[in-house]
Amino acid sequence: MSKKDLPKMPRWDGPLSHPFYSKVVKRGIDLLLAVVLLIPGAVIMIPLAVWVKLDSPGPVFYRAVRGGYHNQPFYIFKFRSMVVGADQTGGTTAKNDTRVTGAGRIMRRFKLDEVPQLLNILKGDMSFVGPRPELLLYTQRYTEEEQCILWVRPGVTDRSSITFIAQDEIVGEEDPVGNFERLILPEKNRLRVEYARNQSFRLDWQLFWETIGGVFRKAEKAARERS
Repeated sequence: MSKKDLPKMPRWDGPLSHPFYSKVVKRGIDLLLAVVLLIPGAVIMIPLAVWVKLDSPGPVFYRAVRGGYHNQPFYIFKFRSMVVGADQTGGTTAKNDTRVTGAGRIMRRFKLDEVPQLLNILKGDMSFVGPRPELLLYTQRYTEEEQCILWVRPGVTDRSSITFIAQDEIVGEEDPVGNFERLILPEKNRLRVEYARNQSFRLDWQLFWETIGGVFRKAEKAARERS
């Protein structure tokens, strides 16, 4: 399926907080950083790609449709961290989900499966920091207030990603989709709205470093549990 075949969604051109920063400055920073990180990113991605290929049958990359900037759907890129066809049996990853591959479990712990989103940033589909893109199933349900989430480019990380960095543990093993929709999605959307209404360089810088800290704390916790 090509991008032109994706479902059409209403275009929303509402007001932005700090519009010049969002549309010009932030996009310039994203592009510059993405270009600078392209070579080191490739150095990281090559061995990860080999690892994914050797670990389980199937493609190296996983492409999934997400709701994007101005309500335009786009394909998000990730390293495949689950068995082929896992998205056909549920969009929420449960605790101890058997669909997650061995390589995928480790990559997810360090957010390495997200590295290919550098390509989405170069294309202009995403930003380093912004509301984490959601399934169309959920973006099409946004209330009028929540539609401001799509006023800004979706990001690799945001406040909701940090708050729910251990999302699989919260949704548990029974009815993960239902638990996600009841226990997590409303708060995620509230945090996304909060970001869209208060986007700034200072906030983006803060969230960037909080994300790095959150990833290391999660890895440290996992190491303690194994020991």
